[in-house]
Amino acid sequence: MEEPQHRIRAAHSESTITVYQAYPPEIGLPAVRDGRFPAAWKRDRMTWIKPSFLWMMYRCGWGSKEGQETVLAVEISRDGFEWALRHACLSSYTRGVHPDRATWQRQLRRAPTRVQWDPERDLHLRPMRYRSLQLGLSGEAARRYADEWTVSIRDVTPLAREIHALVSGGDLDSAARLLPQEHPYPVEEEVLALLHG
Repeated sequence: MEEPQHRIRAAHSESTITVYQAYPPEIGLPAVRDGRFPAAWKRDRMTWIKPSFLWMMYRCGWGSKEGQETVLAVEISRDGFEWALRHACLSSYTRGVHPDRATWQRQLRRAPTRVQWDPERDLHLRPMRYRSLQLGLSGEAARRYADEWTVSIRDVTPLAREIHALVSGGDLDSAARLLPQEHPYPVEEEVLALLHG
């Protein structure tokens, strides 16, 4: 079956969804140790969370980019994630979704969350035909994410390096078996319809 252009795919349970971020060790390691983001994590800045492991690998270069050496799997409550979706605005103007550019700009200024759809990635980090969700959290959303929604934080840097080594060695089957199991995330159709880019 053809994969839809816009679909949220994620590792999720009945109550949580896993998203990925990458940080320098001075942020990432205390977050893993304490199971919450440290005081040095800026709650007043926009932060982007990604439910796609491979999109995160593309963004952080398998944990090799400066400032992104510690790759985190952050398990957050589904209630929090869905609050973020309901309060989101597309990060770019889209005719047909927004009545006009000025209306979109007003919505964007007010919205605590932003949605961006970027091409999903394969094991070689090449773009695929369908897109993957990125969710930008600012203001109230960033604070809720750090202080209310976070259930657990795991360091998946060793996993990233292991998968990357297998891909580099040409063993794609073994690499694919190690990937987190991401499945379509159930979202109300009317919510998703507002978030199509």
